[in-house]
Amino acid sequence: MVRDLKSQLLSGRMADEALSFAREGRAAVEPRPASTVILLRDTAAGPEVYLLRRQQSMAFAAGMTVFPGGRVDATDSSIADSWSGPSPEWFGERLGCSAKTAAAYVAAAVRETFEESGVLLAGPDADSVVGDTTGDDWEADRVALETRELGFADFLHSRGLVLRADLLGAWAHWITPEFEPRRYDTRFFVAALPAGQVTRDVTSESDQVAWMRPADAVRAVETGEMLMLPPTYLCCSDLTPYAAVADALAASSGRDIRPIQPTVRIENDQVYLETT
Repeated sequence: MVRDLKSQLLSGRMADEALSFAREGRAAVEPRPASTVILLRDTAAGPEVYLLRRQQSMAFAAGMTVFPGGRVDATDSSIADSWSGPSPEWFGERLGCSAKTAAAYVAAAVRETFEESGVLLAGPDADSVVGDTTGDDWEADRVALETRELGFADFLHSRGLVLRADLLGAWAHWITPEFEPRRYDTRFFVAALPAGQVTRDVTSESDQVAWMRPADAVRAVETGEMLMLPPTYLCCSDLTPYAAVADALAASSGRDIRPIQPTVRIENDQVYLETT
């Protein structure tokens, strides 16, 4: 479990992978680009974040509680004519990458959020958002996107929608440690749950979903009731000071988005994952 922001004692599969990687001198695999969205909503008790617990059968982060997200698809950068909000060039400056790469990260963030929660950060124009995505036709499109039978650009075109890039705030940039056999170069975004929309437990990759206050999620990890990888835990911790979703979204514009890649320290066969 995570008990320290800088150092975490690993056990089980992760510790075995790290020890094997160090002893065998294996080359690290290239990280794949991925996007994650920290979906937030206001409540009387303060902001809550939407969390999913990944199935134990998953090859990556099995049993871990995560935010909606996943790999960038090859077609995610092809939505320039269905884009509203800050330009890909603007996001490229925030994310430290090219405009085309930034567009793919943003598109993947919106697509994966829809695939994993049913929430769609898109609308008919620059000033509106889809109000309800619970109908059977929306579910059919969501499944088609999830199975890659439908491309994201084609989905937006067919429904006459534009991606609302202005609803996303860049929050963090994490890269999976080198010892992991599956690695991701992940951009984290924050977004508010659009009015009228509801989250749905739809993805086959999770066995449990919940809305929680960030502070409650942090406590659950520290008491061993919940498992999180360091990026998820630290993002929840970073969100605890905010009294409203609008405050967190406003704070995103001033965050220092630098790549963070945890490293491993081995002492007497004990493995520590360290974040600087």
